[in-house]
Amino acid sequence: MGEFAQTAEPVRSAGVIASVQHALGWLVAGNALGVMIAILLLLPQLNPWLGEWTYGRWMMVHVNTALFGWCSVPMLALLFKAYGAHRGSLSTWCRPVVWLWSASLLVGSYSWLQGHSSGKLFLDWSGYARVFFPLALFVLWILLVLAFLKNRNAQRGSRAALIARLAGLLVLLPVPFVLYMVSSPNLYAAVNPETGGPTGASQLESTLGVVLILLAVPFGIARRLSGLRSIAVVAWSVFLLESALTVSLGRGDVGHHAPSQYLSLASVLVWIALVPAYYHCFEWNVATRRWRRAFLAWWVGLVVTGWIMFLAGVLDRVKFTDALVGHSLLAVAGFLSAYVIFVLVQILGEHDAWILNRTWSFYAWNLGVLAYVVVIMYAGWIEGADPAFTIAPGTPRNVLYILRLLTGISMLAGSAEWFIASLSLNSAVSPATNNVPRVEAA
Repeated sequence: MGEFAQTAEPVRSAGVIASVQHALGWLVAGNALGVMIAILLLLPQLNPWLGEWTYGRWMMVHVNTALFGWCSVPMLALLFKAYGAHRGSLSTWCRPVVWLWSASLLVGSYSWLQGHSSGKLFLDWSGYARVFFPLALFVLWILLVLAFLKNRNAQRGSRAALIARLAGLLVLLPVPFVLYMVSSPNLYAAVNPETGGPTGASQLESTLGVVLILLAVPFGIARRLSGLRSIAVVAWSVFLLESALTVSLGRGDVGHHAPSQYLSLASVLVWIALVPAYYHCFEWNVATRRWRRAFLAWWVGLVVTGWIMFLAGVLDRVKFTDALVGHSLLAVAGFLSAYVIFVLVQILGEHDAWILNRTWSFYAWNLGVLAYVVVIMYAGWIEGADPAFTIAPGTPRNVLYILRLLTGISMLAGSAEWFIASLSLNSAVSPATNNVPRVEAA
């Protein structure tokens, strides 16, 4: 078999445990900041109490720690497992790498609170933080290289897995340097002159980046089933065709009214069916079922709403309103969060899945996200027709923002339960009752 990793046993290495706990810690911190920001939107008179660290600066910390903390740290657990760094002598270096990653985020957070930023959303790294975070990425890469060299002999019987690991290292190598370069305020992507936002081509490109992750991750955490070959040929062929389409569209500034932009972006709709079919061809432990269904449901909502909101007439109304905030939350708190938890449950195994599979927190999180998206998109739709709805807030706007605050509290409570439960991973025995993970097709 050519899969990266076996799934028959729970993973209890220090590096994986640290990744889970740090990720959930960042999730709780990000949610707590989100609740604080929601309060500041309702009671802006509280801003002076914060001195220079007011809404705008905390917002940068909130969005960046959500992406580079909660949504990214779990991938360290995946990489440790895929390259075998979580076993043997190298396992002692996994936890320091996780701490270095979190330390770089703390440095970045302090930098943003001090008012330092590149001015680019999700690429706010500047000054010393712009060096520190890529350095953490590079140290991670070195650890993976050492693990690859140490474990390559064990993979001689699986040339495909060996090549895949090597290809992964080659892909990851330029990431720290690219991140440093694109964080420069002098480097910008193409702009839609009609909105000031991204073009259809750039949105297609970023979507394909997510699709690439969706296609690659299963090989690192699950066994392949016999029907994978045919669906994989279709999926990768579509991916390559859409990549070629992105290149042909170019990187010039172009508006969303151009048919080439909204029609090319419509090509992502094919992944509504392809992603579930693709994941059906891998073997997952039973504990992943609810989160697998959740991330696939959020994926459908993300793809459909993303295309609809880009259409002429719709984007003209919702650009730079709360509607785009709702869509961003759908992407990060809905789809990405469900996917991250799905991956963690698969890595931890059914033995430790109870940490993230708690029924109350599952619904507190997902229903909270859904309510947030509906409320804030509705507010954004009204705002698009009447900007005074937000600029000079009245009772209807405040009611919607109170509901927004309540949904944030719901998400914070759910994430806090996960984090507290994850602390039990430091003990030798888990409260789980079933020690033998079962597996199933998607």
